Formats: sequence, C-alpha cells, structure tokens
Amino acid sequence: MAVPSFLKVDPAIERWNRMREDAYKHFRFTPRTTWVTMCGFVLVPGAIYYLASKTHLEWNWAGKRKGEALAQA
Repeated sequence: MAVPSFLKVDPAIERWNRMREDAYKHFRFTPRTTWVTMCGFVLVPGAIYYLASKTHLEWNWAGKRKGEALAQA
C-alpha cells in the first residue's frame, strides 16, 4: 500500500538532483578543470606555505606587555 505524500514532486528538482549525484560519472579533465585543480591543490597551499615561511619568527606574542613591540629586532 502506498503512503500518501503531502509534498509535490518537482521534475526539474529531481533532474537536478540526479545530475548532481551522477556528476562524477561524466567528469573529464579539460583545460579549465585542470587549471582549477592546479589552483586548488598547488597554488593555494604553495602561497600559504610561502607566507608562513616568510613571516615565521617575525612576531613574538609570548610574554608581551602593553606598550612592548611585537616585532622581533
């Protein structure tokens, strides 16, 4: 016996959900997706590493009092 549903099924939303669920089946590396992948997995972590190594030991927050400089000389 079928359970009555109080929600209306929208075919456009169902198609969109099916497309989202099956996106990995139709994925291909194109020049654009390759660029986005490189930005996400190489350039962003590389930039974070560069900034972290550039500012490492430049600031000292431990034991500073009001009026003392944070920058190490």
